[in-house]
Amino acid sequence: MPIRLRKFIGTILIIVLVLGYALLANTIAVATLGNAPWWGHLLYFFLTGLLWVLPAMVIIKWMAGPRQQ
Repeated sequence: MPIRLRKFIGTILIIVLVLGYALLANTIAVATLGNAPWWGHLLYFFLTGLLWVLPAMVIIKWMAGPRQQ
């Protein structure tokens, strides 16, 4: 697959990932954190704010293509 096509598909996948993840994380927060203390909100949003990076790294690694030897 050409590298330009990989980058285009990867860009679309990352946009979908970020939008879907934000929607899911906020839906869970609204459903579960209603009466939680402020530090519970802070911890939840700190962890979920960093967690999306893991699948994004996989997509970016795929976008880069196979290793050159």
